[in-house]
Amino acid sequence: MGIELLNRQCCPLGNKRHTQGMDRGLRDLKREATGQALAQAAFELTRERGLFGFVTADVVERAGYSRRTFGNHFSCKEEAVASVAFGGVDDASAILAGLPADLPLLDALLAVMRDQFTADTLVRMRELMAMAREYPTLEPYVLGVQQRMRHTAQELLASVAGDRYPAIYVPLLFGAVYGAVMAALEGTLDVHLDGESDYTPASMDYSSFLDLTFDYLRHGL
Repeated sequence: MGIELLNRQCCPLGNKRHTQGMDRGLRDLKREATGQALAQAAFELTRERGLFGFVTADVVERAGYSRRTFGNHFSCKEEAVASVAFGGVDDASAILAGLPADLPLLDALLAVMRDQFTADTLVRMRELMAMAREYPTLEPYVLGVQQRMRHTAQELLASVAGDRYPAIYVPLLFGAVYGAVMAALEGTLDVHLDGESDYTPASMDYSSFLDLTFDYLRHGL
Protein backbone atom coordinates (compact mmCIF):
# COMPACT_ATOMS: atom_id res chain seq x y z
CA MET A 1 0.00 0.00 0.00
CA GLY A 2 2.82 2.43 0.89
CA ILE A 3 4.69 1.74 -2.36
CA GLU A 4 1.50 2.21 -4.36
CA LEU A 5 0.86 5.55 -2.67
CA LEU A 6 4.47 6.62 -3.29
CA ASN A 7 4.16 5.79 -6.97
CA ARG A 8 1.03 7.90 -7.23
CA GLN A 9 2.78 10.81 -5.59
CA CYS A 10 6.07 10.62 -7.48
CA CYS A 11 5.14 9.38 -10.94
CA PRO A 12 3.41 12.12 -12.96
CA LEU A 13 2.58 10.01 -16.01
CA GLY A 14 -0.87 9.07 -14.79
CA ASN A 15 -1.63 12.49 -13.34
CA LYS A 16 -4.50 14.23 -15.13
CA ARG A 17 -2.93 17.65 -14.71
CA HIS A 18 0.35 16.39 -16.20
CA THR A 19 -1.50 14.89 -19.17
CA GLN A 20 -3.33 18.16 -19.75
CA GLY A 21 0.00 19.98 -19.62
CA MET A 22 1.43 17.64 -22.23
CA ASP A 23 -1.64 18.22 -24.42
CA ARG A 24 -1.17 21.99 -24.16
CA GLY A 25 2.51 21.59 -25.00
CA LEU A 26 1.70 19.56 -28.09
CA ARG A 27 -0.97 22.05 -29.13
CA ASP A 28 1.50 24.92 -28.76
CA LEU A 29 4.09 23.09 -30.85
CA LYS A 30 1.51 22.34 -33.54
CA ARG A 31 0.36 25.96 -33.57
CA GLU A 32 3.94 27.20 -33.90
CA ALA A 33 4.61 24.77 -36.76
CA THR A 34 1.46 25.93 -38.57
CA GLY A 35 2.41 29.57 -38.13
CA GLN A 36 5.90 28.95 -39.44
CA ALA A 37 4.58 27.06 -42.47
CA LEU A 38 2.32 29.98 -43.34
CA ALA A 39 5.13 32.49 -42.75
CA GLN A 40 7.53 30.52 -44.92
CA ALA A 41 4.97 30.35 -47.73
CA ALA A 42 4.38 34.12 -47.56
CA PHE A 43 8.13 34.78 -47.53
CA GLU A 44 8.74 32.55 -50.55
CA LEU A 45 5.91 34.22 -52.48
CA THR A 46 7.42 37.63 -51.73
CA ARG A 47 10.73 36.38 -53.08
CA GLU A 48 9.10 35.11 -56.26
CA ARG A 49 6.45 37.72 -57.01
CA GLY A 50 7.10 40.72 -54.81
CA LEU A 51 4.90 41.74 -51.90
CA PHE A 52 2.10 43.00 -54.14
CA GLY A 53 2.18 40.03 -56.49
CA PHE A 54 0.12 37.67 -54.33
CA VAL A 55 -2.80 37.59 -51.90
CA THR A 56 -3.63 35.66 -48.74
CA ALA A 57 -5.36 32.95 -50.77
CA ASP A 58 -2.05 32.19 -52.48
CA VAL A 59 -0.33 31.81 -49.10
CA VAL A 60 -2.84 29.33 -47.70
CA GLU A 61 -2.90 27.35 -50.95
CA ARG A 62 0.87 26.96 -50.91
CA ALA A 63 1.05 26.12 -47.20
CA GLY A 64 -1.92 23.76 -47.36
CA TYR A 65 -4.15 25.49 -44.80
CA SER A 66 -7.43 27.40 -44.81
CA ARG A 67 -7.99 31.16 -44.74
CA ARG A 68 -9.50 30.74 -41.30
CA THR A 69 -6.28 29.15 -40.06
CA PHE A 70 -4.30 32.02 -41.53
CA GLY A 71 -6.57 34.49 -39.71
CA ASN A 72 -5.94 32.67 -36.44
CA HIS A 73 -2.21 33.41 -36.79
CA PHE A 74 -1.80 36.65 -38.72
CA SER A 75 -3.68 39.86 -39.38
CA CYS A 76 -2.27 40.33 -42.89
CA LYS A 77 0.30 38.95 -45.32
CA GLU A 78 2.91 41.50 -44.18
CA GLU A 79 2.79 40.11 -40.66
CA ALA A 80 3.15 36.57 -42.05
CA VAL A 81 6.18 37.50 -44.16
CA ALA A 82 7.93 39.19 -41.24
CA SER A 83 7.25 36.28 -38.88
CA VAL A 84 9.54 34.00 -40.88
CA ALA A 85 12.44 35.59 -38.96
CA PHE A 86 11.12 34.30 -35.64
CA GLY A 87 11.37 30.64 -36.57
CA GLY A 88 13.91 28.77 -34.47
CA VAL A 89 14.30 31.35 -31.71
CA ASP A 90 12.91 28.88 -29.18
CA ASP A 91 15.67 26.45 -30.14
CA ALA A 92 18.01 28.58 -28.06
CA SER A 93 16.49 27.12 -24.90
CA ALA A 94 17.48 23.62 -26.01
CA ILE A 95 21.02 24.78 -26.81
CA LEU A 96 21.41 26.44 -23.41
CA ALA A 97 19.98 23.42 -21.61
CA GLY A 98 22.77 21.27 -23.04
CA LEU A 99 25.55 23.53 -21.76
CA PRO A 100 27.30 23.21 -18.35
CA ALA A 101 25.46 25.12 -15.64
CA ASP A 102 28.62 26.96 -14.57
CA LEU A 103 29.60 28.07 -18.08
CA PRO A 104 30.22 31.84 -18.17
CA LEU A 105 27.27 33.67 -19.66
CA LEU A 106 29.41 35.16 -22.41
CA ASP A 107 30.43 31.68 -23.58
CA ALA A 108 26.84 30.46 -23.38
CA LEU A 109 25.69 33.36 -25.57
CA LEU A 110 28.45 32.66 -28.08
CA ALA A 111 27.34 29.01 -28.29
CA VAL A 112 23.79 30.14 -29.07
CA MET A 113 24.99 32.61 -31.69
CA ARG A 114 27.00 29.89 -33.42
CA ASP A 115 24.43 27.08 -33.26
CA GLN A 116 21.16 28.94 -33.63
CA PHE A 117 22.09 31.72 -36.04
CA THR A 118 23.20 29.53 -38.92
CA ALA A 119 24.06 30.89 -42.34
CA ASP A 120 20.59 30.06 -43.69
CA THR A 121 18.88 31.88 -40.81
CA LEU A 122 21.06 34.98 -41.18
CA VAL A 123 20.72 35.13 -44.97
CA ARG A 124 16.93 34.93 -44.53
CA MET A 125 16.99 37.73 -41.95
CA ARG A 126 19.17 39.91 -44.18
CA GLU A 127 16.86 39.27 -47.12
CA LEU A 128 13.85 40.17 -44.99
CA MET A 129 15.45 43.49 -44.07
CA ALA A 130 16.03 44.21 -47.76
CA MET A 131 12.34 43.42 -48.44
CA ALA A 132 11.32 45.89 -45.73
CA ARG A 133 13.37 48.63 -47.39
CA GLU A 134 11.72 47.89 -50.72
CA TYR A 135 8.17 47.62 -49.35
CA PRO A 136 7.48 50.24 -46.63
CA THR A 137 4.26 48.53 -45.49
CA LEU A 138 6.36 45.55 -44.42
CA GLU A 139 8.81 47.54 -42.29
CA PRO A 140 6.74 47.97 -39.08
CA TYR A 141 6.06 44.23 -38.97
CA VAL A 142 9.75 43.39 -39.43
CA LEU A 143 10.67 45.81 -36.64
CA GLY A 144 7.98 44.28 -34.44
CA VAL A 145 9.28 40.76 -34.97
CA GLN A 146 12.85 41.90 -34.29
CA GLN A 147 11.71 43.44 -31.01
CA ARG A 148 9.89 40.24 -30.08
CA MET A 149 12.97 38.19 -30.88
CA ARG A 150 15.15 40.47 -28.78
CA HIS A 151 12.86 40.37 -25.75
CA THR A 152 12.41 36.58 -25.94
CA ALA A 153 16.15 35.92 -26.22
CA GLN A 154 17.04 38.40 -23.47
CA GLU A 155 14.52 36.88 -21.06
CA LEU A 156 15.91 33.42 -21.78
CA LEU A 157 19.45 34.62 -21.17
CA ALA A 158 18.39 36.24 -17.89
CA SER A 159 16.84 32.99 -16.71
CA VAL A 160 20.12 31.17 -17.42
CA ALA A 161 22.16 33.88 -15.67
CA GLY A 162 20.06 33.61 -12.52
CA ASP A 163 21.68 35.53 -9.66
CA ARG A 164 25.26 34.87 -10.79
CA TYR A 165 25.63 38.38 -12.25
CA PRO A 166 24.53 41.93 -11.39
CA ALA A 167 21.09 42.82 -12.76
CA ILE A 168 22.56 45.26 -15.28
CA TYR A 169 24.93 42.67 -16.82
CA VAL A 170 22.48 40.68 -18.95
CA PRO A 171 20.82 43.63 -20.76
CA LEU A 172 24.19 45.26 -21.38
CA LEU A 173 25.75 42.06 -22.70
CA PHE A 174 22.81 41.13 -24.86
CA GLY A 175 22.39 44.68 -26.14
CA ALA A 176 26.03 44.81 -27.23
CA VAL A 177 25.86 41.49 -29.08
CA TYR A 178 22.45 42.14 -30.62
CA GLY A 179 23.54 45.59 -31.80
CA ALA A 180 26.67 44.17 -33.43
CA VAL A 181 24.76 41.42 -35.23
CA MET A 182 22.09 43.84 -36.48
CA ALA A 183 24.83 46.17 -37.78
CA ALA A 184 26.34 43.23 -39.68
CA LEU A 185 22.99 42.16 -41.13
CA GLU A 186 22.02 45.70 -42.14
CA GLY A 187 25.35 46.29 -43.86
CA THR A 188 26.73 48.90 -41.46
CA LEU A 189 29.61 46.49 -40.91
CA ASP A 190 31.17 44.73 -43.90
CA VAL A 191 30.35 41.14 -42.97
CA HIS A 192 29.45 38.43 -45.48
CA LEU A 193 27.57 35.21 -44.85
CA ASP A 194 28.25 31.73 -46.16
CA GLY A 195 26.66 31.30 -49.56
CA GLU A 196 26.83 34.98 -50.51
CA SER A 197 28.98 35.80 -53.53
CA ASP A 198 28.72 39.60 -53.77
CA TYR A 199 31.17 40.81 -51.13
CA THR A 200 34.32 42.91 -51.15
CA PRO A 201 37.86 41.56 -50.58
CA ALA A 202 37.94 43.42 -47.25
CA SER A 203 34.71 41.78 -46.08
CA MET A 204 34.85 39.65 -42.92
CA ASP A 205 33.15 36.27 -42.73
CA TYR A 206 30.50 35.83 -40.04
CA SER A 207 32.46 33.35 -37.93
CA SER A 208 35.47 35.69 -37.74
CA PHE A 209 33.12 38.56 -36.95
CA LEU A 210 31.69 36.64 -33.98
CA ASP A 211 35.17 35.76 -32.72
CA LEU A 212 36.24 39.41 -32.90
CA THR A 213 33.05 40.70 -31.28
CA PHE A 214 33.29 38.33 -28.32
CA ASP A 215 37.02 38.91 -27.97
CA TYR A 216 36.33 42.64 -27.57
CA LEU A 217 33.63 41.87 -25.00
CA ARG A 218 36.06 39.75 -23.00
CA HIS A 219 39.15 41.95 -23.19
CA GLY A 220 38.12 45.37 -24.49
CA LEU A 221 39.83 47.24 -27.32
